Amino acid sequence: MGPVPAVRARGITKCFGDVVALDHVDLDVAQGEIHGLVGPNGAGKTTLLGLLLGLAVADRGHLDLLGVSVGRAFVLPEGVAGFVDGPGLYPSLTPRQNLSALAALRGFGADNVDDVLEQVGLIEVADDSIRGFSLGMRQRAGLAAALLTRPRLLVLDEPANGLDPAGSRDVHRVLAGLAAAGTAVVLSSHRMDDLATLCSEITILATGRVVFSGPLGKLAAESGDLDYRLRSSDVAQARHVATRTPGIRVPLEDVLPVRPETLVIRGSEPAIEEFVVRLIGAGVAVRELAPAIPPLEAAFLALTDDGSGFPTRDREATR
Repeated sequence: MGPVPAVRARGITKCFGDVVALDHVDLDVAQGEIHGLVGPNGAGKTTLLGLLLGLAVADRGHLDLLGVSVGRAFVLPEGVAGFVDGPGLYPSLTPRQNLSALAALRGFGADNVDDVLEQVGLIEVADDSIRGFSLGMRQRAGLAAALLTRPRLLVLDEPANGLDPAGSRDVHRVLAGLAAAGTAVVLSSHRMDDLATLCSEITILATGRVVFSGPLGKLAAESGDLDYRLRSSDVAQARHVATRTPGIRVPLEDVLPVRPETLVIRGSEPAIEEFVVRLIGAGVAVRELAPAIPPLEAAFLALTDDGSGFPTRDREATR
């Protein structure tokens, strides 16, 4: 037998009145894995995270956390921590006071309060009132509170929300270190760059259903043709080569406007590789070649857009 998964969900269904928030959702998260949860507004991400944190119970289906079956009681196995809809902190208290109170509530000492504040970059403001903190600083304080319990499963809702680049880097470092030590992390985010950097696996939800779940590499492979922006030494010659390379198309410029020195091409990864070979053979220097839209974002749009121009749940909200 292999190691016990951190999360194993089968057929999870959750309704709020006539609204089906989750519709037979399956989810697997291994120990030491950072798993991204993605979807349009209203897709069911927050509901699923709430189930993982014991804030709600499923109407149907089966959920195991850290090898323990979670029934219809609001009780979680020891080792699960995190937050949904922002961290729950006392704004009139300082980060150190908040964490010390949490430690006392959980029945253990406050020996590692300063350690976790140091990890998230708040040690220098540990005695300032949280009321004056920015959104990003509050997110860091919430992460520190979750780390205080030394979790084996960490569940986070938009942990990079409001963070500047330095703050994002600090949070990435903390989460990567936790995963390397065996902690499973499930996080939601609208920042595709964060997910692509952090996550080994992704689950995409749309209208409460799973439309993709698996490794990022598999998602990229299933994304089909992508648009790439090319800067080269000879745009006219590059266009000529593109029109003669199988699998490569040049989208209409009125649909994808670009600068005169840039060419947008569309094709699969193998076709792009063949195009580059032909460019070099034609004596055209490639100065830059990058996706016009990051692959994860392109896949997200393709899987959650029904062709109306809006992601599925967002389209319904416009009616």
